[in-house]
Amino acid sequence: MIAIVNIAGQQFKVQEGQEIFVHRLASEPGDNVSFDEVLMTTKGDATSVGTPSVSGASVKATVIEHAKGDKVVVFKKKRRKGYKVKNGHRQSFTKIKIDSIVG
Repeated sequence: MIAIVNIAGQQFKVQEGQEIFVHRLASEPGDNVSFDEVLMTTKGDATSVGTPSVSGASVKATVIEHAKGDKVVVFKKKRRKGYKVKNGHRQSFTKIKIDSIVG
């Protein structure tokens, strides 16, 4: 079974047993989380499309770990003006494993 679910403001195409990285969730590793905003489900040839979400459908997942992404360097410069600014950023992610899709 495949579902398209909205997690932390982003849409993901998920199936059971899959591990994905999502934006940081306020859960501890080992916790079970449930996502009720399922936009579409597919099982075999049967497809359910929600308006805007499928009623009664949910995705259950387990939090595996919290991690940080690769560092992104932001460098700004204006030539001949002596202006240079260097900043960096590392995005926080949560790795989750999809346990079941209901609906």
